[in-house]
Amino acid sequence: MPFYERGDVRIRYEEAGTGFPLLLVPGGGLNSRISNWTTAVFNSMEIFKDEFRCITMDQRNANGGESSGPIPASNPWDAFADDQLGLLDYLGVDRFLFMGNCIGGCFAMKLLERAPERVTGAVLVQTVGHHPQHPDYMFNSGRDVWAPELLARRPDLKQDQIEPYLHALYRDRPEFVYSVSPDFARSCETPILVLPDETPAHPYVTSVDVASFCPNAEITVFPWRDPPELKARTIERVRRFLRTNRPAA
Repeated sequence: MPFYERGDVRIRYEEAGTGFPLLLVPGGGLNSRISNWTTAVFNSMEIFKDEFRCITMDQRNANGGESSGPIPASNPWDAFADDQLGLLDYLGVDRFLFMGNCIGGCFAMKLLERAPERVTGAVLVQTVGHHPQHPDYMFNSGRDVWAPELLARRPDLKQDQIEPYLHALYRDRPEFVYSVSPDFARSCETPILVLPDETPAHPYVTSVDVASFCPNAEITVFPWRDPPELKARTIERVRRFLRTNRPAA
């Protein structure tokens, strides 16, 4: 189980396959961790390792994972981006494709803002975002589900750090995908493929907004998980998108 370390941040990661690098972020909100691929809507590590260098990681402080780091009340989305870009630097990866499930949609947009010259294409699968009917869903989930377990195993972290951290993640920018503004999205030229969902954590409107705002974004049909034949065609569409946006050797 390899680790990347930078100061007080320690990131567990895994790799599979060869080819152009593809950074894959599993779902699970703040509990985004490698083991979640086995229960994901589809296991991207298994599916795409036949033609890409697939890289995945436990996000910092995911319960059930092995990555750790501070919980900064200032610019927490940038802290996640620092972890992801730092890991790729450590692995000698310059340009890469990105696919993020759930909270990975927020990570994707922050990476496109931070390092547009490095990300050749991004797939957002069932992205987290602001749900008009459930505006505090992600904040409450972090407070009530993620934080208690984290605090129980991390005596260096304190309860009074939690709310400012979650506020900076989900309430500082209570719109869209949380990590970037709609204005940035309208300026984002990176090719994007969106696979929508409709749950309190994964609002359909956010997926539509990404596809509408970003000039080079496209979106699949919805729903796409059933029947199995449609899901298989959707996965094949993802593969075609990745191939199209993989630079020529």
